[in-house]
Amino acid sequence: MEGFQPISIGIIQFLEHMGGVEPRQPIAQGRQRGDGSAGGYGSSGTAARSFRSVNWSGEHGWDVLKGSVPLKGNQESRSSGRKQSGQAGAAGAQNSNPKERRQSQQLPEEDCMQLNPSFKGIAFNSLLAIDICMSKRLGVCANRASSWGGARSMINLLGITGHGIPWIAGTLICLVKSSTLAGQEVLMNLLLALLLDIMIVAGLQKLAKRKGPYDVNPGLLDYLTMDTYAFPAGHASRAAMLSKFFLNHLVLAIPLRILLVLWALCVGFSRVMIGRHHITDVLSGFVFGYLQFRLVELIWMSSNTCQMLISIW
Repeated sequence: MEGFQPISIGIIQFLEHMGGVEPRQPIAQGRQRGDGSAGGYGSSGTAARSFRSVNWSGEHGWDVLKGSVPLKGNQESRSSGRKQSGQAGAAGAQNSNPKERRQSQQLPEEDCMQLNPSFKGIAFNSLLAIDICMSKRLGVCANRASSWGGARSMINLLGITGHGIPWIAGTLICLVKSSTLAGQEVLMNLLLALLLDIMIVAGLQKLAKRKGPYDVNPGLLDYLTMDTYAFPAGHASRAAMLSKFFLNHLVLAIPLRILLVLWALCVGFSRVMIGRHHITDVLSGFVFGYLQFRLVELIWMSSNTCQMLISIW
């Protein structure tokens, strides 16, 4: 029991330090223990009994030895705080779940398609990316620093040949000087086709509001015809409509027919070279130009109608 006494004394001192038990009064130094030695905290039997009372007294058992008894209040407060926070978090999650569900239900279909794109959406975005990349590479006259910057003036001049203002002015001059009924009928319908082209292209551009591949400011003539956006290309639609109109209503030799088609193609792709339109803008312009020609053919004004309009004018 002599080797057990220092352990029991150390445990008692630890408990006294932690405030778990009341300190014991030491026995007088002169009191003899059972084995004849003096000093300490009493006899070995008393020490053993005190050790057992310390270890097993109270309702905590070995928790007293571990030093958890003094911290019981803190642990209970922490556990209660965790429970409260857990309950509050669960309640908040339950309250937020209906809101999140409502928001997810209120999402538009466009956002859902962006999160889960279909095959058509992926194909469309891929083609759009290819169109932008190729249009930027073909914009060799977009500015003076481009690879073909020196030819920018000539390309702009080619684009002016497909502008609506010069064609309307030329048609009016020819209409004034024309003396035949057939010529006046063709010129009046040509003027109608040019006016329809300007209005249709301007309306489509206002709806699409697509910008070109390069930041190129529109010219004065473009502002007059409201040709300020990229889709569809107004020059391309006008060139396609005019070439089809002349091929259908004028008697031209084969070389002139070929030159007329080449002119329409050059006017359209010149807009890509100066960075004003994308490739798809020009191609769609050709399609709209053909559709405009078909529309004019459907509403073709007769000679009498043309003479009545000329007399009013």
